[in-house]
Amino acid sequence: MKLKIMGPSVALAAFSVTAAMAAEPIVGQWRAPGGGIVEISACGDSYCATVASERHKGKAAGRTSGTGESYGGTVTGLRDERTHQGRAVIEGSTLKLAGCALKIFCKSQVRTRV
Repeated sequence: MKLKIMGPSVALAAFSVTAAMAAEPIVGQWRAPGGGIVEISACGDSYCATVASERHKGKAAGRTSGTGESYGGTVTGLRDERTHQGRAVIEGSTLKLAGCALKIFCKSQVRTRV
């Protein structure tokens, strides 16, 4: 009898966690124009980006926070490993990234959901 009571509770808890993460549009895998893939997942009260393909696989690529379609945080360059301030905006299945060094040297990139 105890298992029947706990079963729905556990299932509901698992569904709630999955639904909460699925509701956050930044979570998932994103392909860069050059073909590399970055995976963004929840890490504490933020979201961490980790390279999921090619020679930099497993390297941290940034950390961000926010909700819905707008996020802000840091981006780490994979070649020079320098960290810069950045922002991300989600529009449909695209992730538009923009980051600046010293607030004057800025770059942007558009990624697509995998």
